[in-house]
This record gives sequence, C-alpha cells and structure tokens, in this order.
Amino acid sequence: MPVTAEQQAEIDAQRNSPQSTLRAVAPGMEKHLYTAYPVLDHGLVRVIDYMGDDAAICQAARVSYGKGTKSVQNDEGLIRYLMRHWHSTPFEMCEIKLHVKLPVFVARQWIRHRTANVNEYSARYSILDREFYIPAPEALAAQSVVNNQGRGEALSGDEAARVLKILTEDAMRCYDHYEEMINDEGQAGLARELARMNLPANIYTQWYWKVDLHNLLHFLRLRADAHAQYEIRVYADAICKITADWVPFAYKAFADYRMGGATLSSTALDCVRRMLKGEAVTHENSGMSKGEWREFEAVLQSEK
Repeated sequence: MPVTAEQQAEIDAQRNSPQSTLRAVAPGMEKHLYTAYPVLDHGLVRVIDYMGDDAAICQAARVSYGKGTKSVQNDEGLIRYLMRHWHSTPFEMCEIKLHVKLPVFVARQWIRHRTANVNEYSARYSILDREFYIPAPEALAAQSVVNNQGRGEALSGDEAARVLKILTEDAMRCYDHYEEMINDEGQAGLARELARMNLPANIYTQWYWKVDLHNLLHFLRLRADAHAQYEIRVYADAICKITADWVPFAYKAFADYRMGGATLSSTALDCVRRMLKGEAVTHENSGMSKGEWREFEAVLQSEK
C-alpha cells in the first residue's frame, strides 16, 4: 500500500488542522495538500507545501517589465504571452514541494532533472521496506527494434508469467538476504550502508522534491510525453493534474504551447511555406535527413 496506517493518521491530522494565513493561497491547490495519490503498485505523490499562484507569475512579470505589459488586458493573456515567448523567471516565482515514493530505477531517471532540491530517504540510517515495483502484465513489453530506449509489443502468456515470476522471486530473495545480513543472530550484522547494495533497482525509495514552476513544467514536458518511460510518465501525469489545479492559467498555456505545440526548424518551416503554395514536398526535396522528415511528418499528421 502507498501509505501505512500511521502515515495516513498523520496526514488526516494535518488536513484537519487548518491555519489562517496572510500568504497568497491557490484554492485549487489547497484541496491537494497532504493528500497521498497512489501511483504504480506501492508509490505515491502528495503535496507538502507550495508558494505562489497564477497571480504571482503576473505580479513578477509586471515588476520586471513595467509599462511593457500595459497592453496585456488580463492575467491569462499575460501568462500566455510569457509562455509563448519562452520567458522563464516569472514562472520561477512559484514553487512546489512534493513527497514522492517511487522505485529506485525511476528515481535515477528523475534525478537527471538537476534543477530541484531533493532529500531522499536514507538507507544508511533506516531499513528499507519490503516493497518492490512489479509491473502489471500489460506493462511488460519486449525491447523495441526501432528505438533503443523504447518498448515494443507487450509480452503475453507463458513468457509474461515467466518474467513476472523472475522479478518477484529475485526481489524477495534479495530482500531476504538484506534482512539476514543486517540481523545476523549473535553477530553485529553488516552495516546498513553496505547491506543495501544487494537490493534490486525496483525497490521503493522516497524523497521530498522541491522545484519552481518553470523547471517543473520542463520536467512535465519531457516526462508526461507519450514517448517517456511508462513508470515515470504515470508520476508526471499525476503531477500534471495537481499543477492544473494550482496554476490553471499557466498550465493551460503550457498544455497549449508546450505539450500540444511543436517546434519547427527553419528547414521544416520552409517546407510548410512551400506546401501552402501548393508545391509537392517530399523527403527527397525537403533538405531533411530521414529522421527529421519522419518527425516532421509525425507533427503534421498528429491528432490531438
């Protein structure tokens, strides 16, 4: 389960003890505070704290640009302008702190986003729980033959059952040995910082992750994308829902310009202009490589 009975009791106590404040609050975010949203089989995402809202973005932009924003008629229009023109610092005025429980191999992907403050559960001082990510059968897939980072067709039948059996038995065996090493009867036991090295990458860890909105949106653009690995994408999807309630104007602009938009090279843009003039543009006369042309076609043919 994502949270223990003790953790849930602590969460309930925090949610039942509201305090008055003079700070700006985002009503859409208040409902998410301390609520643990389950992800994967044992994971979770919950909001610990946040700062700022859509108004904070506009406030920062108007301080920065002064009279330059007088022509923008409303906050949503200003935020869309900022997003459209790739401004960043106004979005950095908002921050969020999340408690995330996730498999170690997902954490190793996640930590590549080096623009956040992270404090992770320490297996040097504490004993890790016997919790491992075991994929649902439909999430088991063969290696893609066209993408070295991707998955191909889903495994099925006996092959899927065989893989699940290996994953489960290996995880449990490693944890049995982990417990044995740190709890040797009559012996001091191996140091926890050494015993942990025997644990597999699908064991769960936890951390607090604090990031500003600008860098959060960059994370979501990459990790909520359909091409991202499933196991990190489901965390990004959960965070997207929270962010949409926290800063609705900013998230709507982000979904429009970043998630739903596309960036074209000068060569690709020239091809679009030629197409609008009625010219038949093909890979052979486009000036693009095979990979660029394939991606260009995908942009033109995609349906949202």
